[in-house]
Amino acid sequence: METQKFSYDNNIVRAFLYATIVFGIVGFLLGLTAALMLFYPELPEYFFGTDDATIVSLQSGNLQGLINSHGALGFGRIRMLHTSAVIFAFVCNGFFAGAYYSMQRLLKTRMYSDTLSWIHFWGWQFMIVAVVITFLMGINTSKEYAEHEWPIDIIILVIWLVFGVNMFATIIKRRVRHLYVAIWFYLGTWVAIAMLHIFNNLEVPLSFTGWKSYSAYAGVKDALVQWWYGHNAVAFVLTTPVLGLMYYFLPKAADRPIFSYKLSIIHFWSLIFVYIWAGPHHLQYTAIPGWAQALATGFSIMLIAPSWGGMLNGLLTLRGAWDKVRENPILKFFVVAITCYGMATFEGPILATKTLNKIGHYTDWVIGHVHIGALGWNGFMTFGMIYYLIPIMWRTKIWSVKLANWHFWLGTLGIIFYAVPLYIAGFTQGLMWKQFNPDGTLLYKNWLDTVTAIIPYYEMRFVGGLFYISGAILMCVNVIATVRSGSFQKNVPAEAPALAKISNQRKEGEGLHLWIERMPTLLTVLSFVAVAIGGFVEIVPTLLIKENVPTIAAVKPYSPLELEGRDLYIREGCNACHTQMIRPFRDEVVRFNGKNGQYSKAGEFIYDRPFLWGSKRTGPDLHREGGKNPSSWHYKHMLNPRVTSAGSIMPRYPWLIARDLDRSQMVAKIELMKNTFDVPYTKAQVDSADSWADNQAAAIVKDIFSEAADVKEAYAAKKKADGANFVPLEKKEIIALIAYLQRLGTDIKTTEIQTASTK
Repeated sequence: METQKFSYDNNIVRAFLYATIVFGIVGFLLGLTAALMLFYPELPEYFFGTDDATIVSLQSGNLQGLINSHGALGFGRIRMLHTSAVIFAFVCNGFFAGAYYSMQRLLKTRMYSDTLSWIHFWGWQFMIVAVVITFLMGINTSKEYAEHEWPIDIIILVIWLVFGVNMFATIIKRRVRHLYVAIWFYLGTWVAIAMLHIFNNLEVPLSFTGWKSYSAYAGVKDALVQWWYGHNAVAFVLTTPVLGLMYYFLPKAADRPIFSYKLSIIHFWSLIFVYIWAGPHHLQYTAIPGWAQALATGFSIMLIAPSWGGMLNGLLTLRGAWDKVRENPILKFFVVAITCYGMATFEGPILATKTLNKIGHYTDWVIGHVHIGALGWNGFMTFGMIYYLIPIMWRTKIWSVKLANWHFWLGTLGIIFYAVPLYIAGFTQGLMWKQFNPDGTLLYKNWLDTVTAIIPYYEMRFVGGLFYISGAILMCVNVIATVRSGSFQKNVPAEAPALAKISNQRKEGEGLHLWIERMPTLLTVLSFVAVAIGGFVEIVPTLLIKENVPTIAAVKPYSPLELEGRDLYIREGCNACHTQMIRPFRDEVVRFNGKNGQYSKAGEFIYDRPFLWGSKRTGPDLHREGGKNPSSWHYKHMLNPRVTSAGSIMPRYPWLIARDLDRSQMVAKIELMKNTFDVPYTKAQVDSADSWADNQAAAIVKDIFSEAADVKEAYAAKKKADGANFVPLEKKEIIALIAYLQRLGTDIKTTEIQTASTK
């Protein structure tokens, strides 16, 4: 058969590699900033100014600089930026770089369309920049790993489809009969992410000329769909595509074939089938149906087998080649990455068991667990791939092997110093929360006792982050020097015989999976079936069967002002630190009962779009916050948390007090809730929304002035000074937020304490 000549496109790989490196540094820096703010919450004041003479600041004298920042450096927004930068900018760009490089060589063909490749590249970078701008502005949905508002969700979907078309068309024109295991993982990733992204991000825009939208799901249903997505974003963004890279780059770097073809088959199919069921293990002991919790635990335990099968397949590929690991920094990165993958995929199922979940969930243990995966598995696999590709693509040797080894050891120390303190902090939190005195009172009744106890571990975590980013900076130096010393080749000449056309029918004696491997359409369809089954069984019953979310007659919709306050809560990313889910444990009911004494019920969340149960308690749970503290306390707490709560690590929010509340869309929001989501507002309530909000705001301000004479006097003086320009407190954002906080958990009005078995 005639040999055909063609070329591989290295240009697109180079673009994605550069984006990976740049956004990697950005993501690490944002993570370091968030880590710093957990023991130095005055960081925004340091940059923008403060009225607190005890705090060092680049500015001095007043809070106007911080007010003018409008919260751009707020912890909630920085955390969202960090997670999105690491997932979508660092890991995804790294995956695309590795996929574009490996696919061409595994399929013996150039990518189907250079134009589609570049649309993919620039579209993805445009999306990332849009995310940065909108998050800094407070435009977000609050959904974990999916905080982007609806226009950006559409951009992600379009670019993902472009990538898919380019990939599938390239597979069709391949010159290799059977698809290698890395391609299976790329296909499975594409199918699963498309499904997860579409269903999780179904939302209704308030208008098609603005950013604001509301989730198509509410409360318990939204929680199930979100963590079905959230956990499987970890599975199909941070795991399966990186496994595809492992199956290509590890054998290449080691110059040895993958350990077991059969184990690869078992690993792929069992992983994509089992993983999708495990999402609700993030919601143990919450208000979701018990059967969903039990199902998630069972499949989470099963997940150990395929995950460790993949880990062993990777490590055993190096059997007989460990002498190379001592000398080759690329293999060092790969070995630690695969080891971290094994650690994280063992720890995840263990945390899914109810015995450990009741201690570990909502603590920093989970954050440590996540960073073993992010820093170790994702980071080190990407670093190893970069060190492998740069010398090959620039046709030279790595500029400094010594510097690469320094990067490895700094990164490894960074992982240890980052994760281990968080494990200790998590154990400390989980145990302190549950301690009782002999008389039945909480031993650590003040939440700040548990916060201040773990600050030293936050400081150690920050040191770990410094180690890690220092190593990444050394990598940048090494890459720049290597690139300068080499010669880049945009189009790499290659040749291979054309693929002869044969029947799609299975041949006699041909293994079943061998047949599937040469049938990309069938492989893709089977992958979709494997990932769709779990989602269908877990999600559909809850969405369709009303009895799965029983309603409570006393639960009423939010008032217009409360709905505005809830949107402000989401804007500031408050759910990054506060949960709104009291689990059926004695310590949680006693600690968070306020005036109500009830753990959270499913029917209390039927008007919550999106749900705000949170995943981490840096601050206390807020689901029973209504009436727990006076409105003046909330006012002063937002102005300076350390005045009301000595030792608090919560940042300040003075712009909420300074900014006027934008009520231009308030009526439209109520109408959307009524007309689209069938929220039972009456026509009279919709028509009187403005006066309803005015009356509620006036009542809150009256309470503040009666409770805090100093605030009343300050506003009287301000009114006199501002004259005609004076804007009353009733019109400020802080009042809407207080309205929302004072509403939380007040629909249930019993003092009876009920707990469920924690066995």
